[in-house]
Amino acid sequence: MIAYGRFIAGGEIIEDYFEIANGKIFLDSSHFSIDDVRFLPPVIPEKIIAVGLNYRDHAEELNMSIPEEPVLFMKSPSSIIGDGDAVILPEKSTRVDYEGELAVVIGERCRDVTVKEAEEVILGYTCFNDVTARDLQQKGWQWGIAKSFDTFSPIGPYIATGIKPDNLKIKTILNGKVVQESNTSHLIFSVFELVSYVSSIMTLKEGDVISTGTPAGVGKLSSGDVVTVEIENIGKLTNHVR
Repeated sequence: MIAYGRFIAGGEIIEDYFEIANGKIFLDSSHFSIDDVRFLPPVIPEKIIAVGLNYRDHAEELNMSIPEEPVLFMKSPSSIIGDGDAVILPEKSTRVDYEGELAVVIGERCRDVTVKEAEEVILGYTCFNDVTARDLQQKGWQWGIAKSFDTFSPIGPYIATGIKPDNLKIKTILNGKVVQESNTSHLIFSVFELVSYVSSIMTLKEGDVISTGTPAGVGKLSSGDVVTVEIENIGKLTNHVR
């Protein structure tokens, strides 16, 4: 797999395209064991556009109607953290949930792209955890605020390029137990439909992130938990909670 990302190896920050195979990163004439590097957030976007209720089973578990158009909200880029970083539970909330998702990373500035053109403006795909202060969301806080606390947007570990997004297994693992499991083929609005729709509203820029929604099985995070979002052909994003 060819990926793009940022990692620390031997005290040096490396940002580039690289190949991942057999647990190793191959970069030019160098190679590193994945276990020996620390991944940084692969992108620091100007904006994060998230999609709500984009798996039918998730809408049903929340007793909400299936949307006729994508439900969009914004998350603050300051909430971004990388693989291995800690999700910090805020004092303002008593119920913080995980939401494992596939994220799309935009590769070039675009506006009003068609569904057919969408693939051409995508850099690649990565794992995302749309961490949510559920009690505040249910109290009427705007989604983007309840989901924008610092550390509420784990992303990574890198951006997989050259893969197809429409049939990928996705699961979330909490303390070793699978708590979410689905497939991106179950998205209500496909990745390319989402990119087209969002670009009809706002200009997308290189590095912007669209997080495509979470399947059923969202649940509570507690201090000491370890949560992993794993997506087929991409990798695993793991964060601890405190």
